[in-house]
Amino acid sequence: MTTNPRTPRAVLLYLVIGLAAGLLSGLFGVGGGTVIVPLLTLLGGFEPRRAAGTSLAAIVPIATIGVISYAVHGAVAWIPALILAAAAVVGAQLGTWLLARLPVGVVRWAFIVFLAVVVVGLFFVIPSRDAHLELTVLSTLALIATGVVTGILSGLLGVGGGIIVVPALMLGFGVSDLVAKGTSLLTMIPTAISGTVGNIRRKNVDLVAAACVGLAACTTTALGAWLATLLNPQLANILFALFVVFIAVQMAVKAVRGRQKV
Repeated sequence: MTTNPRTPRAVLLYLVIGLAAGLLSGLFGVGGGTVIVPLLTLLGGFEPRRAAGTSLAAIVPIATIGVISYAVHGAVAWIPALILAAAAVVGAQLGTWLLARLPVGVVRWAFIVFLAVVVVGLFFVIPSRDAHLELTVLSTLALIATGVVTGILSGLLGVGGGIIVVPALMLGFGVSDLVAKGTSLLTMIPTAISGTVGNIRRKNVDLVAAACVGLAACTTTALGAWLATLLNPQLANILFALFVVFIAVQMAVKAVRGRQKV
């Protein structure tokens, strides 16, 4: 097992990463792994698996503070979030099973196309801030399907659920951007806890680094959530679209590099 640095400079790096991840988590309703993993890998010298495991552990306090921040504004759909989380756990197991059987490159490019569709949709569909999700038989089945797909993609590609759940709730279920983000953060908590327990057993997590990142993020997550409430829905959609583009570029780079190694 590789030992990661414990120098003051390394700890400072973890804190800075946490501050950035927390702000993005609160603002966009994502876990922050899209920031934590690459920065720990590129700047912190972490191995990819250990970076992913450390990021997942840090997401637990980040998402918790985010949920509380959105709940204060009544922007969390509690029961739909639990349905999504339960389905995502099942989907994640299926995703890890498919990982050894499907060409990841093809799945990755398909996901990039999905993100492109999301970006376009965010400019045309702007749900009202008063919109809420009503549970019916049809919407419940749709939530289960969304959760399963989210889990599968997480298991296959290592992407966080927020990048799927937030646009799915906004574009597919018509809920407000605030409810989508608050619900997304709640969905992540059980999955992150479950994954962290497994990573600890496999020694794929640096708990000290995760604690530094997570605690630092907690100081800016509420700020990000507060900023989200101040933005008008159209501007919020534009900013989220830019974030999705950033994720799509990351995925495209990974896909190209993966193809070059073949």
